[in-house]
Amino acid sequence: MWFRFISYLNFLAKSTNQHGVHSPFVFQYVTQCLYSKKKLHKNKSINVLLKTIDYFGFQNVSIENKTEVKELVKQNFPHIQFNENPVDLLYVDEMDTLLFQKICSEGKLHNDSLILICSMYKNKESLDQWKHLIALPEITVSIDMYYCGIISIRREQAKEHFTIRI
Repeated sequence: MWFRFISYLNFLAKSTNQHGVHSPFVFQYVTQCLYSKKKLHKNKSINVLLKTIDYFGFQNVSIENKTEVKELVKQNFPHIQFNENPVDLLYVDEMDTLLFQKICSEGKLHNDSLILICSMYKNKESLDQWKHLIALPEITVSIDMYYCGIISIRREQAKEHFTIRI
């Protein structure tokens, strides 16, 4: 209980809005997708998932262990293909460096793939996993939104980490 409260206060102290973003890719994503008026779901992580699929026009999505989320995506985007490699978007509850490296070695990701991770602030271990993950040299863009986080391996992008309020 105290961990989540204190981590949220720390998040608020470090976070910014679109004015603190210097990457054109991330700035457009934040202003045109995350801050759009559309609200597709009351859960913030699922709302980010649905808005992101819509914004990028993703075709291949993988949703790990979340049948109800998968059904919701199917309802909103009937054209979506699930678990086709490589995926445009991978939606997971948790991810550590070993799982990330396994996914990369299996060829599940391409240069423009995004990984959306929920529950980064569930406990101290989850937050530590997130910090180790974004420190990997393969991860070039990471966006911490408290409720969820996005990582990307865009090779043309300089390594940057963003903490954005949604």
